[in-house]
Amino acid sequence: MIEVLIPILAGTLAAATPLIYAGLGELVAERSGVINLGVEGMMLIGAVAGFAAAVETGGGAGVGFLAGAAAGTLAALCFAVITLSLAANQSAAGLALTIFGIGLSAFIGQHYVSHSLPGLKPVALPLLSSIPLIGPVFFKQDMGVYLSFVFFGIVWWVLAKTKLGLMLRAVGESPESAHALGFPVFAIRYGAVLFGGAMAGIAGAYLSTVYTPLWVQNMSAGRGWIAVALVVFATWKPGRLLLGAWLFGGVTILQFHAQALGVRLPSQLLSALPYIATIVVLVLISRDRKLLQLNLPASLGKSFVPGR
Repeated sequence: MIEVLIPILAGTLAAATPLIYAGLGELVAERSGVINLGVEGMMLIGAVAGFAAAVETGGGAGVGFLAGAAAGTLAALCFAVITLSLAANQSAAGLALTIFGIGLSAFIGQHYVSHSLPGLKPVALPLLSSIPLIGPVFFKQDMGVYLSFVFFGIVWWVLAKTKLGLMLRAVGESPESAHALGFPVFAIRYGAVLFGGAMAGIAGAYLSTVYTPLWVQNMSAGRGWIAVALVVFATWKPGRLLLGAWLFGGVTILQFHAQALGVRLPSQLLSALPYIATIVVLVLISRDRKLLQLNLPASLGKSFVPGR
């Protein structure tokens, strides 16, 4: 039983990694009061940029991550200018960014369809990887998985323990009050949105250079939307987002092991399981309005124009 369980759990962490990256970035943006529905598009832009950079330079996944982060940041900058400086509707701009990202990645990616990359090999951490069950699952992963844990720790620490996190949350609750106190509202929101773009870009680069080290059109396959849903599922808390990402990662990886476990279901239904789980979870979470209202940033989705 353990021999069957270990690859499932280890695969769950790898499948959850792009969701953790993208989800943490969106969580930070939303805690500042900005909702960016362009995560899917930024992931695809980051995926094609990361893959192209890795192929053209031969630098592997490391170069791909940097290129993906840069591309995602640039896409997020366009979104920030439109929504923050020009005060356009955030939801509409985010949807436009997703459509743009799908088209741009397909156009650029057509030149890389026949290429592949070596990916990243798992790195066993000394002593820790020898712990029964926990060791092979958590401490024998690729560097992309370990890096997601580092980013999770940084985001949790900044939001919960630093003045910057306090300012970010204040801007998300009431930008008018934060502005009156002298907080740089626009700078904080710009920073949060750009961070979200960089994380979405890294998520896409992880998909194209590590998880599936080849280019496939629309390879994010809705993970950007799941990441946005994860933020709501987590009620804007990093710890809950991590657990939620593992949950959805488990659902994703189970579809590959289902037949081996003797589950007789159509492959189309198995492929739809992550999205079915997303809908079910959102329905259940939305029933508890008090929990949502407790942590929901009060200014989420609302433009801020000083003096208005």
